[in-house]
Amino acid sequence: MKTLMVQGTTSDAGKSTLVAGLCRVLVNAGVNVAPFKPQNMALNSAVTKDGGEIGRAQALQAIAAKVEARVDFNPILLKPNSDTGAQVIVHGKALSNMEAGKYHDYKKVAMQAVVESHQRLANDHDVLIVEGAGSPAEINLRVHDIANMGYAEKVDCPVILVADIDRGGVFAHLVGTLALLSESEQARVKGFIINRFRGDIKLLESGLDWLEEHTGKPVLGVLPYLHDLALDAEDAVALDNKVTQAKVKIFVPLLPHMSNHTDFDPLRLQPNIDLQYIKIGQSLQGADLIIVPGSKNVISDLSFLKQQGWQQEIEQHLRYGGKVMGICGGYQMLGKFIFDPEHIESRVEQVSGLGLLDFTTTLTANKTLSQVTASMTLNGETSKLAGYEIHCGVSTGPALAKPLLHIESDGTGTNQHTPDGCISDGCISEDNQIIATYLHGFFDCPAPTQAVLNWLGINNMAQPVIDINQHREIQLERLADVCEKYLAMDEIQDIIAQGVDTPSNKM
Repeated sequence: MKTLMVQGTTSDAGKSTLVAGLCRVLVNAGVNVAPFKPQNMALNSAVTKDGGEIGRAQALQAIAAKVEARVDFNPILLKPNSDTGAQVIVHGKALSNMEAGKYHDYKKVAMQAVVESHQRLANDHDVLIVEGAGSPAEINLRVHDIANMGYAEKVDCPVILVADIDRGGVFAHLVGTLALLSESEQARVKGFIINRFRGDIKLLESGLDWLEEHTGKPVLGVLPYLHDLALDAEDAVALDNKVTQAKVKIFVPLLPHMSNHTDFDPLRLQPNIDLQYIKIGQSLQGADLIIVPGSKNVISDLSFLKQQGWQQEIEQHLRYGGKVMGICGGYQMLGKFIFDPEHIESRVEQVSGLGLLDFTTTLTANKTLSQVTASMTLNGETSKLAGYEIHCGVSTGPALAKPLLHIESDGTGTNQHTPDGCISDGCISEDNQIIATYLHGFFDCPAPTQAVLNWLGINNMAQPVIDINQHREIQLERLADVCEKYLAMDEIQDIIAQGVDTPSNKM
């Protein structure tokens, strides 16, 4: 299998997007290509058909490559749950929580998982486009590295360096990163790509000539700044909102460990919805709908929410007739209590929830991971939707007697089904002001999104609800067109074909 690795001079240099673009260009050209990221650290994740968990960016890249997502595309996923620790997920399954120092020692074992995935993918695909993590020049992380050059050296693959010119210092980023690599690592860097350029390219040409002369390596392209490119984010939350005339305001409290904020991308794209992330020190007042989002550390984020005074604002919002929705961890927060007898998230065994719904949640070591299809009946209107569950915990109580969803199928078969083949999820409050669900991807389908808008009393939207799946396809084709136009794709394909002609520590 031919392998090309895209590494960045910084985080958010454009690695995820570039890998997606290259995958779509190659698959459109008839190449059997797949994405890969040895190690990912992100709170946005997706569930594969076989019930595994991978980074959201790799699920997007799988769509770009027109292949079904699988755990081998992201064998190691780290989900931070504190400033110094993270849940370690290996081949789609949660292994344990580890502090940074302990994980540093574990990386020797993690490399074996990475190699196993690489070898399995080699049996099924002709080309692998690999995404690095952060920067390969992080001196303190180079020992036992599996995310960047450690992997590239192990599998003996060529590397392209990408840098973001929009943040400034692009030549220093590229030359400095190259200088901090070992001789063998420098040899496997086959060229540079400059990302997010805006302006007159002629003013950049002298710098590009200098860069090529100074390093002896080619510039393989300068990608323009793509305004309004809307693709699933790996981790960063897009806080900008360009809606000027909105019929409905939806506020989401920005929690420290908020997970899968891609749930709200479809809402941000709707022209008549003003979706705002409410930051520390800001108020939730003025919303039509408040959505309490998912969380990787529900107990910690619940405490943060209360400290901000948001609990009182949510209660006032409901007294004034407003609507509230909880998703996954946010669903758990709406109940009376959260129990943690196994100390999954904290040292305490019980905390009070927001007390808005009559149920409790018990956190468990086993994580629910499943793709599902479901039907929802809200205000007498039934709609179909598809999504995925990622949560630790079981919720029980009287409030669940009025469920929001009836799940028709799941991807793992691990759920307990009723005789009619359905199971229920979430709940609707007796006063019809609160809805809650464990399902991520709830708004990806237009029908349930419109149903929620109708529930809010917004029945006369000027434009139809956007289908995020169709929108994503349009964006990927747009990205592929840009890559073909501005990148030296012939040279890049030659690099893939030729590999690395330098000795290395091969598998």
